[in-house]
Order: sequence, then structure tokens, then C-alpha cells
Amino acid sequence: MASDLLSIGRSGAQAARIGLDVTAQNIANAGSTGYVRRSASFSEVASTGGAYRIGDLSLSGVRLDAMVRNADAFRQAEVRRTGSDVARASAEVSGLQNLESAIEQSGVYDAIVGFESSLQQLTQNPTDTSLRASVIEKARTMVGTFQIAAQELDAAADGQQFLAKDGVTQVNRIAQELARTNARLWRAADASSDKTALLDQRDKLLEELSNYGNIATDFSSDGQVAVKLGGQGGLDLVTGNSAKTVGITLSTTDKTISFDVAGQPLTLSGGSLAGQQLALAKGAQLKTDIDTLAKNIVDAFNGAQATGNDLDGNAGAAIFSGTSASTMALAVQDGRKIATAPSSTVAGSRDATNLTAIRAALADVDPAGEMDRILFDVSGTLAGRTVTLGALQTISNTSKIALSAQAGVDLDQEAVNLVRFQQAFQASGKVMQVASDIFDTLLNIG
Repeated sequence: MASDLLSIGRSGAQAARIGLDVTAQNIANAGSTGYVRRSASFSEVASTGGAYRIGDLSLSGVRLDAMVRNADAFRQAEVRRTGSDVARASAEVSGLQNLESAIEQSGVYDAIVGFESSLQQLTQNPTDTSLRASVIEKARTMVGTFQIAAQELDAAADGQQFLAKDGVTQVNRIAQELARTNARLWRAADASSDKTALLDQRDKLLEELSNYGNIATDFSSDGQVAVKLGGQGGLDLVTGNSAKTVGITLSTTDKTISFDVAGQPLTLSGGSLAGQQLALAKGAQLKTDIDTLAKNIVDAFNGAQATGNDLDGNAGAAIFSGTSASTMALAVQDGRKIATAPSSTVAGSRDATNLTAIRAALADVDPAGEMDRILFDVSGTLAGRTVTLGALQTISNTSKIALSAQAGVDLDQEAVNLVRFQQAFQASGKVMQVASDIFDTLLNIG
């Protein structure tokens, strides 16, 4: 009896010590990122008699069943999903902000308005060389702003491409780490502290990966995870202890990007990579719009210019050159070359008929109106995406709070557990003391 009591007390003390260790670990890691609260699961050690001695009962104390991680798979998946949406929206908003800044700060709109205003002023006195010089200077300013806009848009795109390349590097790093974690999970013993720590590492890596792209996961009984990049219909990235490589292709023509997994085209709908891809696509569209506007201005002005005579009575030569914002240039430096008069006039004519035709040709293109539309396009898109980002952040925060309520460490509760296991340890020690006293008494009787 005394020996049974001693065994029971010893197992109780061991269980209480494990409980104290787990509680202390929780308290120590209350602020650790990715840490999931642990709890020890215990069960009674007892056995009954055989077939003809059913009433016999042998009590042997308590044992550790498992080390439980208090995390719900659904809540973790929600945190990953909503976090991936936030990362996509945040990256897109950041890219759009750079695009808006590139276009607005270039000053194209104001330069167009200034150029058109100088042409209107020239109609008052077509032979005034100072007014003609003003038109040339305003044209030079406008050309410069188009070139700046093109350069700034290219710079913004280069920045997004750099971030995307770095993101792909990080995805490949995380995939390799997940594969190594899977291999270690396969070897780890159940209910061991090593396996619990590996599961924490696995979940942390999955959350980190979801910030770069939307993922789908499939967990095996031993804790290993298979990962698809691109969601349920995506491509296998991690299977067991092997990981595939994600690639990125950078377009040299329009600065857009595309992704692949081991050579297979990849479509992403979440994560920062998807956001950067969207921002680059928008940047390519805006660059095309500005290039088209620059070409239309060049063609419209030069076309009307060619039908008239300049101040020296010569046929109108092209004022602008180029076919895009970056190649747009001023072809002449002398204001006398502006063909304000009809082709039938002589040098020094005050007839502004062809200047009116030039202004009409530009009015058909509507440069200021078109530039305003481009500005509104990027600003409106940015405003809409910013609202979406705010809503997604709220949803993501709610998911994180729900997970933290279950998986996070509550210091008040851990303090209660500390007292509870301490009392259990002391009580088990008392049981062993009683067993020792009984054993001594039995020896004295003998």
C-alpha cells in the first residue's frame, strides 16, 4: 500500500512539475511573435482486474498524455487569408501612390495649360517675336515635363520590380525552411517540446509566406504541411521535405511582371506580390496613356503646322519630334518657325488663320482634358483601393484578435495556473511523506 501511495505521489509531483514548466514557458514567451500557448494534457493511470477479478482496481497515479498547442486551425487559416488580402492591397496602394506622385509632380498638366495659353496670346499679334519666343519656351517646358513623367513612371516601376524580385527570393527561402521543418517534424517524437516548437515554427513560416502570396495548406497527422501557392487551384510549392522554386519574369517593354513555379505560370490573388503585379499593370497602362497623349500632341501640332507658312514665308517645319513621352522633343528653337499664316501668304503676314488651325487641331486632341482624365484615373483608383485597404485591415485585425484570444498567453490565467500546480506539487509531496511514514510504521511493527 505504502509503495503504491509513494508511486502515486511521485507521478503527481512529476505531473505538477511539468505543469509548472509549461506555465513558466507560457509566461516567458508572452510577448514572443508566433508563440502559441501550451497546456499539458494528463490522464489517470489505473487498471482493473482480469476476467474473474473485475472488482480489483489498481491505481498508479497520473501520466502526461500530450503537450497541447491551443490554436485552432480555422482561425489560423483566417489570419493567413485576411493577412494575405491586406498585404496585396497595401502593396498595390503603395505602388499607386508612387504612380500618382510621379504624374502629379512632373507638372505635365500645368505645362500643357501654359503652352495652350501661349498660343492663345500669340493670336493677338502673330508677328510679335517675344510672343513667339514665349510659345517656344512653353513648348520646351511641356516637352520637359512629359520626359520627366516618363522617367518618374519608369523609376516607380523599377522600384516595384525590385520589391517583387526580393519578394520572390523570400518566398523561395520560406519554402525551403518549410521543407526542412517538415523533415524535422517527421522525425520528432509526439508530445515532445521539440515537436511543439517545430509546429510553432511551421505556423509562423506559413503566416510569413501568406504575406507574399495567397496559399492553400494541407496538414498531415504528424504535423507536416503541403503548400499550394495561388490558393486551392494553385501550384504545389512544398510537399514533404521538398520545395519547388518560384520564378519571376520582368518585361522590358512595359515593366510588368509575371510569376511561375518550376516553369509553370502562376496566378496570384493575394499577398504583396499580387499587389505589386497590379500596381505595375496600372503603371503600364498610365505610361501608355501618357505616351499616346504625347504622340497625339506631336502629330496634331506638326500636321497643322505643315499646312501654313512661318514668319519668314517658308513652309511650316515640324516643331516637335518623337512618338512617346520619353522621346518627345522640341525640333526648333526659333519662334519665327511657327507657321501662323496660311501657305498662300508672304513673309511677315499678320494673318493668323493657320494658328487658328493649329489650335483647333490641338483642341481635337484636348491635351489638358486628357491629362486631367489620366490624373483622375490614378487618383480615383488610389482612393478606391485605400478604402478597400482600410476595410481589409479591420477584417484582418478581427481575425488576429480571435486567434490571440485562443492562442495568446493570458498572464492572469497563467498566474492562477502557477498557484494551482504549486499547490498540486506540495500536495503530492505530502502524499509521498505520508507513504514514507506508513512504511516506517510498518517496519517498526515488524
